[in-house]
Amino acid sequence: MTPAAMETQTPLWTATEAIAATGGRGTGDWTASGVSIDSRSLETGDLFVALQGPNFDGHAFIGAALEKGAVAALASRVPDGLPSGAPLLLVDDTLAGLEALGGAARDRSAARFVAVTGSVGKTGTKEALKLALETTAPTFASSGNLNNHWGVPLSLARLPRDVAYGVFELGMNHAGEIGPLSRQVRPDVAIITTIEAVHMEFFSSVEEIADAKAEIFEGMTSCATAVLNRDNPQFNRLAAHARAQGLARIIGFGRHEEADARLVDYALNATGSTVSASILGERIDYRLTVSGLHWVLNSLGVLAAIVASGGDLGAAAAAMSKLVPLKGRGRREHIALPGGPFELIDESYNASPAAVRAAFQVLAQAKPGAGGRRIAVLGDMLELGAQEERLHADLAPELRAAQVDLVFTAGPLMAALDRALPASQRGGHAATAADLIAQVAATVRPGDVVLVKGSLGSRMGPLVEALRALDQSPPDAASPRAANGN
Repeated sequence: MTPAAMETQTPLWTATEAIAATGGRGTGDWTASGVSIDSRSLETGDLFVALQGPNFDGHAFIGAALEKGAVAALASRVPDGLPSGAPLLLVDDTLAGLEALGGAARDRSAARFVAVTGSVGKTGTKEALKLALETTAPTFASSGNLNNHWGVPLSLARLPRDVAYGVFELGMNHAGEIGPLSRQVRPDVAIITTIEAVHMEFFSSVEEIADAKAEIFEGMTSCATAVLNRDNPQFNRLAAHARAQGLARIIGFGRHEEADARLVDYALNATGSTVSASILGERIDYRLTVSGLHWVLNSLGVLAAIVASGGDLGAAAAAMSKLVPLKGRGRREHIALPGGPFELIDESYNASPAAVRAAFQVLAQAKPGAGGRRIAVLGDMLELGAQEERLHADLAPELRAAQVDLVFTAGPLMAALDRALPASQRGGHAATAADLIAQVAATVRPGDVVLVKGSLGSRMGPLVEALRALDQSPPDAASPRAANGN
């Protein structure tokens, strides 16, 4: 059941409820079917929340939001030029008001709540949880990567009244950020996918990252469950944090012989993976329609969390065969050229050393067509701290091991990787991703498999769109672009 479908059954917020939740002063009598903080994506029936950031003030867009169909606006002041009698819910601070709405939604919900964090794999794990849980019961999940101090309360405020499960992603790049989010969500089950050397610009060690991720336990009670990567070197540290918070149940997942959700066997191929696992003592076989060992291992954590949440293990495992990566997070498609298509693997949303290595493994499994090559197009990995150049250069052996034929690089940090590559593997380097577009577009040919990967700040997304724009499918032809069921 989609969030939109659930919201049409029962009003999300009435004016009376929103006033009571926020302690604000209201004008107008309205009923909201959704909550939005962006007038551009707002839908008719939404309550518009006028947040204020360092570079914008949502109050400037209240008029546009109301014209577009917002039923009311949550604001801290009446903006100039707004018609008299416009429906407003006035509070002292709009972020605090949004948090109050989210808190009220959490209080009134009888759902089981699952929260996900980790250095990599958060959003994919969240989407897998949603897919698996909604096969048997109404489920709501935060959309995209709404995982910060705005996104989490917004997602809670959007929580329909009558769902059985709520799935939330919690993110951070500094210590002290996840704890407040956890106290808002109050998870019954928490998954930490893995701990890796990411955001090292803001941390002095991987152990500090583990401590920051362990803040997810702060909003949990002794009846809650922690689901942790048993293979990760930080497992014992995370488990100690969970026990210190009073959690009695800790489930480990992975290949480790002591893992409660243990990988028994698996096979990877270009279009997915087959998995045999023991989940809390129950043997189960299933298939993933996404490729990569990282997906296999995270699926174990998903299934363990399903069991801990009271879900149906068999139905959840069967649902794994319908998993589709999100745009920018592994989505695959075929782009038609004269003479045949090439395959595009879009990993443009984010990057860290661990995530890039996992993407190389996926590229290694891919099967180029006749005359095709494996091509990696890589942008800078950001927030890595003092060792950033070395971490980029260290990717060279991984590319050789993955039998990547050509490597294009963009950005000052990826220049270190370009220098570390043999001349035969260098496709080209540019100062920015935009400057690299023409080189890559002129190089790709039928049969190629092209991976695009980089941190969001390296702006690899426009390069992906430029490759998509090469598509020469006839206008009336069936789309050739879905690859491997994705």
